[in-house]
Amino acid sequence: MEHPERMQLSHAPRLLLGAGPSNISPNVIRAMSAPMLSHLDPEFIGIMDDVTTMLREVFGTTDGFTFPLSGTGHAGMEAAVANLLEPNDILVSASNGYFGERLSNVAERYGVDVHQVTGEWGKVLDLDAIEAELKLHDRVKALAVVHAETSTGVLQPLDAVGELAHRYGALLIVDAVTSFGGSRISVDDCNVDFAFSATQKCLGGPPGLSPVFMSKTAHQVIANRTSPPATWYLDVSLLQGYWDGSARTYHHTAPITMVYGIWEALRSILEEGLDACFERHRRNGIALRAGLRALGLDLLAPEESFVPQLTTVFIPSGIDDTAFRQKLLAKHNIEIGSGIGDFRGSIWRIGLMGENSTQANVLLLLSAFESLLPLWGFEVPIGGGVSAASKIFSQR
Repeated sequence: MEHPERMQLSHAPRLLLGAGPSNISPNVIRAMSAPMLSHLDPEFIGIMDDVTTMLREVFGTTDGFTFPLSGTGHAGMEAAVANLLEPNDILVSASNGYFGERLSNVAERYGVDVHQVTGEWGKVLDLDAIEAELKLHDRVKALAVVHAETSTGVLQPLDAVGELAHRYGALLIVDAVTSFGGSRISVDDCNVDFAFSATQKCLGGPPGLSPVFMSKTAHQVIANRTSPPATWYLDVSLLQGYWDGSARTYHHTAPITMVYGIWEALRSILEEGLDACFERHRRNGIALRAGLRALGLDLLAPEESFVPQLTTVFIPSGIDDTAFRQKLLAKHNIEIGSGIGDFRGSIWRIGLMGENSTQANVLLLLSAFESLLPLWGFEVPIGGGVSAASKIFSQR
């Protein structure tokens, strides 16, 4: 039987300025093309050690346990729930967006007694409301929050949340999927017990790994469980036997090339310097916001709590969300994200993450907006957005 000839997989590159994934750093691509090693090869174990060490630095911990979980950011989310919480344990989940709600849903599937504190989408969480919920229960096992809410572009300060959780004897679980590598986390200073992230956003890698952090307190809580976690693949006690210590007990065949990729992604961030990396994301986010406002567009997240690497902007009346994004992709080869949850169809989500957080991309996107918005009758000052952003970049 003859088989039709198939061409090699090939497609045009895109500039991915949505909520993730972002474009992969060329250095990461090169690292991932390195020759294959076994998952127990001594040289690969050295790479694993490097990764855990670099993760500790980016997470901001001196003695916490870190490793990249084989799976996307949702695997990290499920690992937090499955390992720290047992059936009927009480979880207070503070949600002001789509992904806070998702963590609650995951916990409910594990039989956890979930009490959700619902905040306004687009605003930071109300600490008084969280404390009121904590007071209602004799023993709250954990409090969960999202650091950078991907559905709204709002950054939640962690220091006061961490203090509040520990004052009531609760562990603090943090979703750091969009913040890790783009905004400072400082898990030790903020009393975080379990944080999880993903590789496809500010790290500039492909999706497929979830960097996680676990405090000594969280480790002890897991060790004292009355029964093993309901998950085997995400059991961090078993995974620690592979990622930490001298025995390196086999757990699963690690995604070798993905580990190469996160090694290079972390190395690149630390070579740039954490302060410089965070400042780059902050400055580009501020410039983009200035340019969008100059075009007459309204922003969702307030100035005091926006995520620099993810800007949320309201879609002007009369502009079709899907049609605009399709035109942006067709004419300028740029992808931006649509709204989800409560903001589905009403906002755009623009990512400037990792490799994509550059001055050139800010100006390119604003120029594209200036050319497309008038097609729907939304008049803009030509060059106004680019000019406003350029003024930010010219400031020292």
